[in-house]
Amino acid sequence: MSSFSVGVDLGGTNLRVAAYTQASGLIETILLPTRLFAGRHAVVEDMCGGIRKLLACHSRQYELIGIGVGTPGPLELPAGRLHNPPNLPGWDGFELRKEIEACLDMPVTVESDANVAALAECVLGSGRTLGIDSLCMLTLGTGIGGGVVLQGKIWHGAHGMAGEAGHINIWPDGPACGCGSSGCLEMYASATAVRRIALESAQSGRAPAIATLSHKNPEFTTRHLADLAENGSADAQRVFDDVGRALGIGIGDLVNTLNLPLYVVGGGLANAWNLFSPALFTEARQRSYVYRLTEPGSAVLNGDANRGTRIIAAELGADSGLLGACILPYTISEQRTIGMPDTTPR
Repeated sequence: MSSFSVGVDLGGTNLRVAAYTQASGLIETILLPTRLFAGRHAVVEDMCGGIRKLLACHSRQYELIGIGVGTPGPLELPAGRLHNPPNLPGWDGFELRKEIEACLDMPVTVESDANVAALAECVLGSGRTLGIDSLCMLTLGTGIGGGVVLQGKIWHGAHGMAGEAGHINIWPDGPACGCGSSGCLEMYASATAVRRIALESAQSGRAPAIATLSHKNPEFTTRHLADLAENGSADAQRVFDDVGRALGIGIGDLVNTLNLPLYVVGGGLANAWNLFSPALFTEARQRSYVYRLTEPGSAVLNGDANRGTRIIAAELGADSGLLGACILPYTISEQRTIGMPDTTPR
């Protein structure tokens, strides 16, 4: 009997639950709204209802290898306890793993959503394409998550909170962030930030094209703004230039600190990669001497295009977090099979 896993991608807007096999990938996905207004216990019950449905449907054909859950952080591991997550208001101190396990009466593995996205990108996406088993990934969505994978394994840090790159400080006197600091990367390069910056530009009178867009469509998204930029709007392009500069500063800091071979930008906003990446590369070269020395084709590497530090858009797109949650039980099982220490929090 072949195996399957169930993975959960818990987001501030949507909740996705999927069944997965290594041979076929995602075989069934359930999409639900994240009912934050109903309270955290209601969200857990929705999640567990989706998990039970998939278990009932697929357990006759496959053997369950495990259940993985990706959640916005900060997440304390191995406890699976959330600490003031900016994008899950009212969830501070919530014992997420404990609550899910009590609801299902079975063990689950809980990870930060950015960690599982990074794992998927390493195992199934650009890491596999490039033959690289270590990377840092930023996910640009409602907020900004960060995950680090070293030699094929998620790096958790001392308390499971490693990789919170969305809260690298970009400008100390910038807008207040939900984390309690000010001027974080999340305040300049998340989808929420892009919309805020665009509206501020329109209201100031500096961006008439964006003002027209917001008047016609008050609920405009980053996709609408990207369409405006792609159609030649200098107003909209300036917003994405600002995104690129902020990312260049943040990723430049990460390159100097980590010296990994690959930095991946994912999440919904990564669909606008062509709009913000020129400013990103310009800023990264200015801010990071390590990047200048090691970008592919540099003189230090003797022009070897197969080596060096790469900064690229993610391959897996919007499914990376869900795929990562699904493959998490398999990575734990593989570590046990080959006798490696199981360092994944349970």
